[in-house]
Amino acid sequence: MKALVVGYGSIGQRHTRLLEELGCETAVVSARDGIYPRRYAALQAGVDAWRPDYVVIANETSAHFGALKTLCDLGFNGRVLVEKPLFDAVQVPPAGRFSHAAVAYNFRCHPLIIRLKRELDGARVFDAHLHVGQWLPDWRPGRDYRASYSARRGAGGGVLRDLSHEIDLALHFFGPWKKLTAHGGHFSTLEIDSEDSFSVLLEASGAPAVQITLNYLDRPGRRSAVINTDKGMLHLDLVRGLLQKDGQMLAEHPVDRDHTYREQHRLMIDGAAGKLCTLAEGASVVELIEAAERANAGATWVKGPAA
Repeated sequence: MKALVVGYGSIGQRHTRLLEELGCETAVVSARDGIYPRRYAALQAGVDAWRPDYVVIANETSAHFGALKTLCDLGFNGRVLVEKPLFDAVQVPPAGRFSHAAVAYNFRCHPLIIRLKRELDGARVFDAHLHVGQWLPDWRPGRDYRASYSARRGAGGGVLRDLSHEIDLALHFFGPWKKLTAHGGHFSTLEIDSEDSFSVLLEASGAPAVQITLNYLDRPGRRSAVINTDKGMLHLDLVRGLLQKDGQMLAEHPVDRDHTYREQHRLMIDGAAGKLCTLAEGASVVELIEAAERANAGATWVKGPAA
């Protein structure tokens, strides 16, 4: 299979390396010359010359819509994976003839997330708290965090978009949301113009109270969930690779950082993209993000699609 990765920043480099390891012939689209043996300066040139079967859109979030529209306009009918979040603002995904299309919420491929989703099936959820945080300067060793897209709101940075895995998981676990409120902003001494902390409280169709906390501040990093149900309390710790129920171990499955990315690509290559986040689901994440921003700005509750 021939793959084309659009964007060659840190995430584009990861996708490129993993696709090569999976046996794909891979080229990249980047304005920077000399970075990769097979490079095209523009997406159209890459599609016309390389004729890929699989395109991964991994440029800045603000450029995702344009890249996806270009593929549609070119009549590309292969597989497409768009890095998360899908867009930087609410937009209807352009209609394409893609054979498979998904948004790269790769934590859906984590074995503990899959097990937790199974545990929730048929359970009545009382409340849930999803938490993610990591000190931003530790994210990309050797690179000034102030130069990253995370530091720039205009490039799609800020915790609501940058750490939106937890928002996707909340929708994946608990279904469409009915109403929400939120509070967040730039509270720390980090030299960024994007928000470094946000808390969202929502009512979902499958859970009366869901709290999502996201920040660039936790030292050491945390990624966890606590969910109370009529069948007991579930505690997920993705940093330690643990899933517990009522304090007892259900599953212990540490994975390396590449695992969920690799499994995501396997599903796309195998034509099993239905197990991943769809474009419509990715658009729902962006809709929730913008609703949280409105709730924060107005110090109010905002009604959702399931109201």
